[in-house]
Amino acid sequence: MATAASREQAVSLLLAASNHGDLAVKLSSLKQAKDILSSLEPSFAVELFPYLADLRRSPESLVRQSLVEVIEEIGLKAIEYSSMLVPVLLEFLRDNDSIVVQKSIISGSNFFCIVLEEMAFQFQQHGKVGRWLEELWMWMIKFKDSVFFIALEPGLVGTKLPALKFLETYVLLFTSDTIDSENIAEATRGSRRTFNISWLIGGHPLLDPIVLMSEANRTLGILLDLLQSASNLRGSLTIAVVNW
Repeated sequence: MATAASREQAVSLLLAASNHGDLAVKLSSLKQAKDILSSLEPSFAVELFPYLADLRRSPESLVRQSLVEVIEEIGLKAIEYSSMLVPVLLEFLRDNDSIVVQKSIISGSNFFCIVLEEMAFQFQQHGKVGRWLEELWMWMIKFKDSVFFIALEPGLVGTKLPALKFLETYVLLFTSDTIDSENIAEATRGSRRTFNISWLIGGHPLLDPIVLMSEANRTLGILLDLLQSASNLRGSLTIAVVNW
């Protein structure tokens, strides 16, 4: 009974976040809806994901920015159902508001780390990977390709910085654990476990360690090429590349 009442209240709030004429009411309604969704079991919360995803069409950039934060918080809690929400982040990578793009890259990076860990952990524990996780990994591959494009093509500094940070994370994730463990922990901050490429040495149906390490090595080469051409980059990009 309480769940049904919470669902109705959340639907009402999400509709207000979409349709109300006052921006402040939209943002407040979305925050209240997020709190309700967080309190629900994932199997119940998922019924409201279509309403949440519909907010991607909001003309207000502040609503879309807030939506990214909600998707990350709710989606990571209900990871098994998050393939309904992750496509919104991919769509937002092409948003005309740079802050929406930045937030989407950062949130998508967090999803990438946790989905990767779950892929490896699930196979270690059960000898197979759930279909929902396979689907989610396909979205992660699309996310990775899109972010690499943002990092390497001409564009706004504000969006290139988190994209380049993702490249760094990608290198750290798929490089031998002889690298500094503190760097790995920083790259996977917020994750439940710290992924290690050695987890895949025994084999995995979807993750080939040789291919992934090769891609990481190629990505490192890209970052080194950027470093060599640092004089052609804008100041903040030069500092970022040197630090990484």
